[in-house]
Amino acid sequence: MDLSLAGKHALVCGASAGIGRAAAHELALLGADVTVLARRADALQKVVEALPRSGAQQHDWVVADVTDVEDLRTRIQALTGDKPVHILVNNTGGPPGGPAHSAETAAFLDAFNKHLIANQVLVQAVLPGMQAARWGRIVNVISTSVKEPIAGLGVSNTVRGAVASWAKTLSRELAAQGITVNNVLPGYTETARIEQIVHDRAQAQGKSEEAILAAMRATVPAGRFAKPEETGGVIAFLCSPAAAYINGVSLAVDGGRMNSI
Repeated sequence: MDLSLAGKHALVCGASAGIGRAAAHELALLGADVTVLARRADALQKVVEALPRSGAQQHDWVVADVTDVEDLRTRIQALTGDKPVHILVNNTGGPPGGPAHSAETAAFLDAFNKHLIANQVLVQAVLPGMQAARWGRIVNVISTSVKEPIAGLGVSNTVRGAVASWAKTLSRELAAQGITVNNVLPGYTETARIEQIVHDRAQAQGKSEEAILAAMRATVPAGRFAKPEETGGVIAFLCSPAAAYINGVSLAVDGGRMNSI
């Protein structure tokens, strides 16, 4: 099985912690040069210093805020001007919780900009390099909510679905150029995001966080939450040569929690 990404350049967003950081690590293990992107230079520097490297591998970081899409575009265009990007991992923290019916319009617009619009800007910035190479991988880290909406995450459910449809459309448009577009749908994962969800549910339901955690684990056939590196490994596989014929899928990494096929 050909998993080697030697000579490929990967851009991983939201890579200062959690799934993004784990994906960067796994891509580096497969031989890719990895550039990590997030808002804090100090955190990114630590991530880069810890990335595996062998031979001529070179890793770097870009400080950017996905809420400022024009600055994001400028920074990624500068990056690709020096070194084309062959792999893009779109990954951004989820919107705050709460029901859809009471969410402010501004909350939907903010989430739409952070997720779909920022993703579009990133794709447009890296696409020329992929097209020139006739090879590319775009992986979007979304949520199982694109298949089964999650109670209490109204804004997230809405926007995540839009990103999944956007990605499916791109996958059909770009496939003939050797570029695949896939989505990874993490289930409950040991990240800061899940900690916030647990806290919010405990506050809303008047229960302890331990009780909320126990109830959530009980819904997962595997009986536990995922570790970030388990999802990171799936992302890295989808970026590998071995996954060249996987395109336009939304792959759940949820320990079997979802009931849908």
